[in-house]
Amino acid sequence: MTPREILQHYWGYASFRPLQEEIISAVLSGKDTLAILPTGGGKSICFQVPAMAMDGLCLVISPLIALMQDQINQLEKKEIPAAGIYAGMPYAAVKSTLQKAASGDFTFLYVSPERLETRLFGEYLPYLPVKLIAVDEAHCISQWGYDFRPAYLTISDIRKQKPMVPVLALTASATAEVRQDIADKLRLKEPAVFRQSFERPNLSYSIFQVESRAARLVDILQKVPGTAIVYCKTRKKTKEFADLLEAHKINAACYHAGLKQDERKERQEKWIRNEIRVMVCTNAFGMGIDKPDVRLVVHTAPPDCLENYYQEAGRAGRDGKKAYAVLLYHPSDLADMDKLPEMRYPPMKIIRQIYQSLANYLQLPSGIGEDGSYAFDVQDFIKRFNLPLFQVIYSLQAMQQASILSYQEQIFLPSTIQFLTGKEELEAFESINPGAEPIIKTLLRTYGGIFDNPVAISEKQIAWLLKTDIELVKKSLKELHQNRIIQYDPKKETPQIRFLQNRVKADDLYIDAIAYLKRKNAYAERVKSMKAYIQEPVCRARYIGRYFGDEKIASCGICDLCLSQKKKELTTEEYKAISIALENILSVENRNLMELKELIPGISKEKIQKVLDDWGAEEKIRLTPEGKITLK
Repeated sequence: MTPREILQHYWGYASFRPLQEEIISAVLSGKDTLAILPTGGGKSICFQVPAMAMDGLCLVISPLIALMQDQINQLEKKEIPAAGIYAGMPYAAVKSTLQKAASGDFTFLYVSPERLETRLFGEYLPYLPVKLIAVDEAHCISQWGYDFRPAYLTISDIRKQKPMVPVLALTASATAEVRQDIADKLRLKEPAVFRQSFERPNLSYSIFQVESRAARLVDILQKVPGTAIVYCKTRKKTKEFADLLEAHKINAACYHAGLKQDERKERQEKWIRNEIRVMVCTNAFGMGIDKPDVRLVVHTAPPDCLENYYQEAGRAGRDGKKAYAVLLYHPSDLADMDKLPEMRYPPMKIIRQIYQSLANYLQLPSGIGEDGSYAFDVQDFIKRFNLPLFQVIYSLQAMQQASILSYQEQIFLPSTIQFLTGKEELEAFESINPGAEPIIKTLLRTYGGIFDNPVAISEKQIAWLLKTDIELVKKSLKELHQNRIIQYDPKKETPQIRFLQNRVKADDLYIDAIAYLKRKNAYAERVKSMKAYIQEPVCRARYIGRYFGDEKIASCGICDLCLSQKKKELTTEEYKAISIALENILSVENRNLMELKELIPGISKEKIQKVLDDWGAEEKIRLTPEGKITLK
């Protein structure tokens, strides 16, 4: 099938979005390709369609486990064979998946970057029939980007083993420096580069300085109808604002990484179905969600960089209809932003203290721990060791960027089961334990391959099939596990710490000081650009476009600054009409500006002020001691 036929057959679309077809053609011609497609540009189609036109395996590298799982589920619904390997998966499940991939059982294999570094992946890589490497969130490979992930650097080693395999690097936002860094680090050979314009002609950007974020948020949501996303800095704030909106009869729910996976999924699905109007969330929400009819995105405080802001704000108006991106700030936010570089990049003394506390918390002796994963409750950790949360989080990030450990805050691994006995032993067990027969039969009828490999199962589905309580199902599965009939691994939702190196003494912990300082300075520049976006009187869309190197972008005409400028612009006819009205009013009685605005309906006070400024320069008017305007 041709790419268009594949698109129509599997995705149901008659045509491609802008640049998709060109990117796919470049990939199919064997060229390395770099694609910068803004949020909602349809990046996944750019590697999924060409992969379907090729023989072999598409290796997809992505740092977002939830997004990987969602894309795998979507592909499986289309009967396209796909699988993933990521942090926290049991060794046996990873090995089984790699064996199947090597045998040609999959068209897509999604891999988290940290898994690329493991010995097991390295052993199987030569046998994987890879025909395309897709690198999602490719900006993560750049130390000077906003989300550096050192594991991405391993991709260049894969290139050495698969030199003839084309690479497609995808990102939604990257500056010129980061784009060059992506090409260098991925060893892209004369890449075809595609960059969609950062212009969003239907999206109106606005920034408001406020005293009360809550009052302004309610006011905005009452004026702008339709589905909305409200971003908050903390989990606590998401709950507070969601409760506030509900109190004002605005249908809202909160969303953050601390909620159970089932709860997050339920709220997300209700929001997509418009059963919840407003999702009040941290930046844990939104990645990979394609809801085109979002009319409004509000940030209740400034993000730390334009890359994040552009992606999050860009979730509004993907259907091409009028939408709004609003940023609220208090003057104290700007002062707080100046402190961010020191906060985000703690001194080595603090990092070593956190490292030592972490080793104590996990009871991990020196000299061991490499490639070990551990459940990590950050709230329990900070309470036990009396540590500030921000120091812990940013120290963990520093250690992650130095390839000392990886920290996965949002993780969901489904329950898995594998039968450990043969069929004869199983029948013997059932005859002695007849009460176990219903659940054993249900497992065998519902899940294929359960004797050969760990298989993902749903306790909720089993309970429904057996017409029983889910807790009884979990109890029965644990009993079968204890009797060595099955290997049962319950689902994991706890954040995971994985050590990439053996634990060392805290004093011996090494982080490259020069690289650390460069990343800190690069971060300080991104914060500075975010502040300038708030403060400088430049068209919002134009400022964003130029930040990302889109020099051709023109003033949008619909952001708050452009609209304000329009209000100040006067035609000759307007100037004449305002002058006549002012002569008539002021010849009778002295008035102030607000009174004049009321007496000249349909004309903005900015335009009236412009005429008064001219008259003041010409000394046609003066101010009375009471602040009234009088003709001379």
